[in-house]
Amino acid sequence: MPQQLGKTDVEILRLLQNDANLTTGAIAERLNLSQSPCWRRINRIEQAGYIRKRVALLDRRALGMEVVVFATVNLTSDGRRKLEEFETAIARHPEVVECYTMAGIWDYVLKIVTRDIAHYESFARNTLLSNPFIGELHSHIAVTEIKNSTELPIETQL
Repeated sequence: MPQQLGKTDVEILRLLQNDANLTTGAIAERLNLSQSPCWRRINRIEQAGYIRKRVALLDRRALGMEVVVFATVNLTSDGRRKLEEFETAIARHPEVVECYTMAGIWDYVLKIVTRDIAHYESFARNTLLSNPFIGELHSHIAVTEIKNSTELPIETQL
């Protein structure tokens, strides 16, 4: 954990990543702080870049998005020479909610969310496999979601 963050700062981050709607007053009350110093701490933490943005987490199932696929990708030799072009193209697709470069046998892993298998098949065939930089695509369809969290384990990093 960076030295600029004290235990109170970490506790503020823990509270905010659990519920970004908490008011400064509510956070101050939970931490036995007065509101002004609490606000200054939150502002300092945000200015330092520890909080990227505050968002609403949507329920994909309630929105009819039933399928999660982890797709492993190997690029063509041309794709390996044009990594930024490939990454820009992948970032444009809203179905791809996460994309990582990988060490090991795969170049990338993509987390893809779609309505159903038919939508994923269409996306894979018409979008991913039409990308000239993708040489190999393997789909790993998630069956049961055991854990899905956006909360970072900051308490364990002290």
